[in-house]
Amino acid sequence: MQNEEFVKGLLDFIKRSPTPFHAVQTMVEKLENAGFKRLSEKEQWDVKSGQVDQACFVTRNDSSIIAFRLNQPLVEHGIRMVGAHTDSPCLKVKPNPEVTTNGYLQLGVEVYGGVLLNPWFDRDLSLAGRISYLDEQGQLGQRLIDWEKAIAMIPSLAIHLDREANDNRKINKQTDLPPVLMRLSEGIETYDGYFNALLLEMLNRQGTADDQKAVKILDYELSFYDVQAPAVIGLKDEFIAGARLDNLLSCYTGLMALLDSSGKQNALLVCTDHEEVGSSSTAGAQGNFLQSVLGRLCDGGEQLARMMASSLLISADNAHAIHPNYADRHEPNHGPIINQGPVIKMNANQRYATNSETGALFKHWCELADVPVQSFVVRSDMGCGSTIGPITASDLGVRTVDVGVPTFAMHSIRELAGNLDAFYLYRVLNRYFH
Repeated sequence: MQNEEFVKGLLDFIKRSPTPFHAVQTMVEKLENAGFKRLSEKEQWDVKSGQVDQACFVTRNDSSIIAFRLNQPLVEHGIRMVGAHTDSPCLKVKPNPEVTTNGYLQLGVEVYGGVLLNPWFDRDLSLAGRISYLDEQGQLGQRLIDWEKAIAMIPSLAIHLDREANDNRKINKQTDLPPVLMRLSEGIETYDGYFNALLLEMLNRQGTADDQKAVKILDYELSFYDVQAPAVIGLKDEFIAGARLDNLLSCYTGLMALLDSSGKQNALLVCTDHEEVGSSSTAGAQGNFLQSVLGRLCDGGEQLARMMASSLLISADNAHAIHPNYADRHEPNHGPIINQGPVIKMNANQRYATNSETGALFKHWCELADVPVQSFVVRSDMGCGSTIGPITASDLGVRTVDVGVPTFAMHSIRELAGNLDAFYLYRVLNRYFH
């Protein structure tokens, strides 16, 4: 695979994945097309390592996924794993969201994760997510929806009404963020229940011929997102600009590395939800999803402990590239440069799980793949973020290295990464899986 083809696939994946639910759905399609077998946590598994063509996947909560390909005895050979997360900071719709003020219909939103809020103003926003409903047969169902087109905006307050806006404007998460959807019809003072009616209409419109007609909305998890498509930009096409690069870029890179691997190594990809809010959930890295799957593959107990002692996890999550306008925010000798290769992330206080052994292994795979590699350490006088790496390492006792692609504007509604770096990471992960 060449870089141009890879980047085109990455942009398409991001565009089709406005929420973690859609990201997992898109990954499932690619895995099934590649011949991977879907497993259910509710059923007994007939998966035995050492047999040929053991390519399977399993999902949880429709927002987390584990895919694996087994070809060697697990206990003796271990398993090479890549971990990423499907969620990104965003604005989620509240349960009773209708807000009507001065003749406008707005929706109340809750901030999910560490959102960089200013870029959300004056953007063309759409809405997507998962809906639980009752159908005409009286059965409960769940489906994904996506408006796809722009249906809302969060307008900025004009500078004429706030002369200090460029110096000290603060954002009130409760009052400043409800997006504007429409003008109310003449003579109608409230639109209570109107949003659920819209959801019901959209659900039935986007359903297939095999879907039962939905008659009542029971609940939903919906997020606003920017409809501007991801793109390759720059005078020499050096950059990728788009929403949710953190961390759909790593999800796609890990998926393609697994799909294109030789199948000779035991290989696993885990992409979990809720990393941006701490990973403590049934579908998050701090839940038991990965441990449960691994335990079922090798009968748990002592066998699981032996398998983990022979295994390795590459935790892939974007890294902070040194920003040319804010170079003083970076450790002088550890500021990653865009398009100079993936970054090994290290922290003495274990905010990242890399140690000298796992860092050396990743550097070795970079050499084998003929890929440049960089190092990141946060300034000693600044706080450090974290990833699923330390969580998974402590829960499973597995050797772990934290890596990522250098990125600008992390947690913005539109982030910026290098056109070459995602493909560099793919080449390393693909070499690691071979």
